[in-house]
Amino acid sequence: MRLSIVKALKSRAVRHGRSAEAEHRALLAEVLLQPRRCLLAEVLAAMPDVAEDADFSRVREDEVASVFD
Repeated sequence: MRLSIVKALKSRAVRHGRSAEAEHRALLAEVLLQPRRCLLAEVLAAMPDVAEDADFSRVREDEVASVFD
């Protein structure tokens, strides 16, 4: 596995016109310095509780016309 990682790193470095060491540093910076992505569960849990369950109930097609009246 290590050999395939080294080959992939060297191949990527060639594509980007850098040395393997420079590519390694760039990869580390790309991964470690980016803000952490939130999980969907974290985003949903952070949403304020400002609605009632009835606000999200399914509307039947025959009731749609009266929604905006």
